[in-house]
Amino acid sequence: MMWPFYLMAFVAILSTVRVVTNANPVHALLSLIVSLLAVAGIFMIVGAPFAGALEIIVYAGAIMVLFVFVVMMLNLGQHTVEQERKWLTSSAWAYPALMSFLLGLALVWMLGSDYTAAGITLGKEIIGPKAVGQALFTHYLLLVEVAAMLLLAALVAAFHLGKREPSAEEEKE
Repeated sequence: MMWPFYLMAFVAILSTVRVVTNANPVHALLSLIVSLLAVAGIFMIVGAPFAGALEIIVYAGAIMVLFVFVVMMLNLGQHTVEQERKWLTSSAWAYPALMSFLLGLALVWMLGSDYTAAGITLGKEIIGPKAVGQALFTHYLLLVEVAAMLLLAALVAAFHLGKREPSAEEEKE
């Protein structure tokens, strides 16, 4: 009866491996989005819908948009335009579409059934935003501040890594 959890865990692990092993940055980003959606589904299964919603909004939404902008900011020239045409093939989208379908299937099944595992009802005790906020800003305040500093450092590093000096030909134009 725990097949939705294991299915989402399998999708998350497989997608994360594809993120690390894929040489194409856009394909890696698509796999990362699928992985983050699977982790959000796992949060929802174990009774933390607020954490699952935050996972989707913050990571699969905002952070992925930031990553796409970084990839676009690199702007590698005409070779990049030809490569983007190759990315729009159906084979590039087949894997993320299949994994997203499996996640959707597990979520629809979870929402339509009274899911229990080992006598414990999963997903019935709701952890609300107030409890999350109180935990984050009392017991884990130092960790929240450290995470904020790491994200700021990553943003500055991404900007400097993505910034390039114009070539002599580009300056003439």
